[in-house]
Amino acid sequence: MKTALITGSTSGIGLGIAREFAKTKQYNIIFNGLETNGQEIADSIAKEFGIAIMFSPANMLKPEELRKMVSDANAKFGSIDVLINNAGIQFVSAVEDFPDEKWNAIIAINLTSAFYLTKAVWKGMKEKKFGRIINIASAHGLVASEFKSAYVASKHGIVGFTKTIALEGAPFNINCNAICPGYVKTPLVEKQIADQAKTHNIPESEVVSKIMLAKQAVKEFVPVETLGQLAVLLASDGATTITGTAIPVDGGWNAQ
Repeated sequence: MKTALITGSTSGIGLGIAREFAKTKQYNIIFNGLETNGQEIADSIAKEFGIAIMFSPANMLKPEELRKMVSDANAKFGSIDVLINNAGIQFVSAVEDFPDEKWNAIIAINLTSAFYLTKAVWKGMKEKKFGRIINIASAHGLVASEFKSAYVASKHGIVGFTKTIALEGAPFNINCNAICPGYVKTPLVEKQIADQAKTHNIPESEVVSKIMLAKQAVKEFVPVETLGQLAVLLASDGATTITGTAIPVDGGWNAQ
């Protein structure tokens, strides 16, 4: 059995990815999230698929908690084979009104936490001569939209970080790739609707069609299962030569 650590995996995209890994029955999974019922969420998937799990409430803003999560996982499972940096937050505002504390939190959670965790698992992956690091970026890691300065900056940053880690990891069979989703129907996106309506001065009912999916050729939210299945592929033994990529899963947004 291999072991996968997935941040932000008690809700949204991370939970969907965790379910796809659990379905394979080939991975122990370290769940992570700030939901108060995170342990129960992890336990329910362990029971459903008959896999071993660990839950950590490590906060992405606290490096010492991230390092402890990795050391606890190593103590329990021996090593971490797959790291999926998924945890993220969003805030929508014109730059002149963008709160400093929101900028700092978004950069810390969306980008800097991936650095801390990659650094924490690196030695073990090098020693084992196997590692798969998957960063959940965004279509906004490849293109920009107005009113999302911190988010776009963080996601462009994670794509650049992905490329660097891919180059450093190649001699040790450590792959690093980024998945760049368009809009996925998650709690994070749901919370954006009111903010987008206020920022663009339109009714909430028009946000999805006129703002969120306007740039996608396929006018549908991206299924979380698609992201999970792609992550499973990138984590596999067969993905040896897939590294340093930023793969759009965005309904054709980047084709324009």
